[in-house]
Amino acid sequence: MHLKAKKHFGQHFLVNEKIANDIVDALSFSVNSNIIEIGPGKGVLTQYLIEKEAHLKVVEIDSDCVKIIQKKFNKIDLIHGDFLKIDLSKVGFEKYAIIGNFPYNISSQILFKVLESRDSIFELVGMFQKEVAERICSKPGSKKYGILSVVIQAYFDCEYLLEVPPDNFQPIPKVHSAVIKIVRNTRKKLDCNHSDFMKIVKSSFSQRRKKLKNALKNFTNLNHEKLKHLMSKRAEELSVSDFVKLTNMIS
Repeated sequence: MHLKAKKHFGQHFLVNEKIANDIVDALSFSVNSNIIEIGPGKGVLTQYLIEKEAHLKVVEIDSDCVKIIQKKFNKIDLIHGDFLKIDLSKVGFEKYAIIGNFPYNISSQILFKVLESRDSIFELVGMFQKEVAERICSKPGSKKYGILSVVIQAYFDCEYLLEVPPDNFQPIPKVHSAVIKIVRNTRKKLDCNHSDFMKIVKSSFSQRRKKLKNALKNFTNLNHEKLKHLMSKRAEELSVSDFVKLTNMIS
């Protein structure tokens, strides 16, 4: 069947087979072959995952794509539904990787869901809008460094793999894309309260041009002597460990 991309699902199908193969090759199959693919579409990544003998589950929201995948790949383990609403603790994998050409309109939400299941997900390889990919992998001091950079890098090591121009997709998107890989680091948990950490990071970047003493003025305990050197900085200057220190002092 001819499949027309649906705008409300943010669909842009990757048509470059070499790039598809390179994305799959970026996964660490030696660690674990349990893989969840998000939004397989027409199966451009799926075929290479099957060739690698991955223990694979695919999650697809679009009924037309579901029909194509089921017809193309016999006996595939397919979950027809919205990845953002699926209970990942019930997918049947204890540890697994995630892969996908992620719809750009929900890519940040996918990452926040990955964060929630960070102790089960040992790595993710995914296609993002280029600006989002750069943001995730940015280091302190960069204008692109932001909330996503801090909260992802708190638990994952990030690698910017390759850029993918628009003409590698059908329909052609208006933006450039990039593939990144994030690998779970050795940090079992933050040395501070996780939800307080998230609140402080989000508040710090909500007014990123302001110094922290102004951006965080709604929090108490800001007059702590040890906080002075951090309070005179802007959010983009702080590392993950700085934000952990900040959280502990404010909390």
